[in-house]
Amino acid sequence: MGLSQALASAVAGVNTTQRSLSVIAGNVANSNTPGYVDESVNQVELAAGGQAGTSVAVDGINRNLNTLLQSQLWTETSGGSYADTTASLYQQLQNVYGTPGSSTSFDAIFNNFTSALQSLSTSPSSYSAQSAVVSSAQAVAQNLNSMTGNIQQLRTQAEQGIANDVTTANSMLTQIAQINQQLTGVTTSDSANAALEDQRDQDITQLTQLMNVNVVQNSDNQISLFTGTGQQLVSGSQASQLSFNNAGSLSPTAQWSANPSQDGVGTIMLTSPGGGTTTDLVATNAIQSGQIGAYLQMRDTILPQAQSQLDEMANQMSQALSNQTTSGTTATSGSQSGYSVDVGSIVPGNTVQLTYTNSQNVQQTVTIVALGAGGAVPAQASSANNQVIGVNFSGGMSSVVSQLNSVLGTNLQFSNPSGTVLQVVNNGSGNVVNSLSATSTVTSLTSGSPQLSLFTDGTAPITGALTADGSQTTGLAGTIEVNPAIVASPSSLVAYASTTASGDPTRPNFILNQMTDASLTYSPDTGFGSAAAPYSGTLSDYMSQVVSQQSQAANAATNLQQGQDTVVTALQQRFNDQSGVNIDTEMSNLIALQNAYGANARVMSTIQQMMSALMQAVQ
Repeated sequence: MGLSQALASAVAGVNTTQRSLSVIAGNVANSNTPGYVDESVNQVELAAGGQAGTSVAVDGINRNLNTLLQSQLWTETSGGSYADTTASLYQQLQNVYGTPGSSTSFDAIFNNFTSALQSLSTSPSSYSAQSAVVSSAQAVAQNLNSMTGNIQQLRTQAEQGIANDVTTANSMLTQIAQINQQLTGVTTSDSANAALEDQRDQDITQLTQLMNVNVVQNSDNQISLFTGTGQQLVSGSQASQLSFNNAGSLSPTAQWSANPSQDGVGTIMLTSPGGGTTTDLVATNAIQSGQIGAYLQMRDTILPQAQSQLDEMANQMSQALSNQTTSGTTATSGSQSGYSVDVGSIVPGNTVQLTYTNSQNVQQTVTIVALGAGGAVPAQASSANNQVIGVNFSGGMSSVVSQLNSVLGTNLQFSNPSGTVLQVVNNGSGNVVNSLSATSTVTSLTSGSPQLSLFTDGTAPITGALTADGSQTTGLAGTIEVNPAIVASPSSLVAYASTTASGDPTRPNFILNQMTDASLTYSPDTGFGSAAAPYSGTLSDYMSQVVSQQSQAANAATNLQQGQDTVVTALQQRFNDQSGVNIDTEMSNLIALQNAYGANARVMSTIQQMMSALMQAVQ
């Protein structure tokens, strides 16, 4: 190798070393910058003077990135954000039920009510005992009202959280697409391009905190993003846009529905670039993780079920006191036998209960629900041997008989022998009618029976009516109150007829028994039991189930949060170790580069001396 070639190699070495030193300086300066990925120069051998490997040059900047670990971190970041948000909302939900053992807790307020009833049952004529029952009953109703307000506030909080997150997600999608555009055609990275890639990765990280996404690394240094169900979010320099129709403050009746005309909350629509096709990401279940996924789960599933549990408490507590069941009497029609019962007191929400044994010797239970205007029985209400059917009683008995025969006429025969009497007999095909009864709501405080409407829905009786607007039970915990007539006349808690003695314990004992000892059957919409095997128990048993279930769910959410946070922290540490800046390594590389720089400088100095000596010799 000649002197000129050696000088050229030494100069190339110095230039490469200077570039490397600059990169190390940048690494050290950004060691604490979030999302910064350790960089190194990409050195390539060059030929000098026709001899290969005699020179060196820098061919771009390498990001020392572990893409597999990064992908895992993005996935777990989405899961961690979901767990954090869910645990936070569950903790707020726990506060709704009050601190166990405190005087303001859900069960303590109800226990105060039953204690007041106990005192009334022993001293029916005591005005103070009567007033205490009214006051404690109002406290129960007001507590249910307050709990409903708090649950709906949490749902509203989730609704607003989705709105804010959708705005942030759109910003991230736009920035990712813009960076894709800036990096289009880039084949050799420099520090500026590496910084853009760092920023894009940070944007993706922030997006995964909001929703689960699939990230695809394309050629030409481009990133494509998709939802969990495959809808494209970013393609090259184009980004889809999310939109959310924020419904504002939510009520118990405001529920999500795939039918826009029935949807009472906001839904997330994805619009492809250029105003193309739109997709409902909630209907397609595209967002299952991240903060948005947690908000959707709480708004549409967890919190509505918590509301349903309170509504059922209000419903059962009121109907346990106001419902009166009349058993049917035996009836015959020629060779056919069965039962008849007067249904004249039936109003929307009331029921007729029928049991019969079919020709296969299997007992069947039929619940006939009186429907309000436009009402319908939920499809999931029936099970194999427990059929629930809806009948509109407003058209008179002939219409009722016609409706029942159209549904059950194969096995049974319904008729109206007189007045408002409903009769059902077997149809001669081996079926046997076992029982028939009617349950109606007692609204008069002096009906002569101990039943009474202690609680009302505003001023309306609580029957659980099904109308075109839905079930009266939905949101009932927010509107239940003590019957104004009883508030005005607490003696009604004792006087069930005009001739009732002031010390008669009949009604107080009935109320106490229904509130403490009666076994009631609860709707499977509460999350307890099923249509085939519904949960039954006292009101205290039911409250214990509610508080216990919610406490267990909150603990599970906290455990998930702790576990997920541990996973994310561990992955982040591994990622930092492999792709972040290690100061010790950088210092070691710095020393090596200083030595290389010194060696190349000595070569250049030696060549200079040799060239000077050669020039002197020539002269």
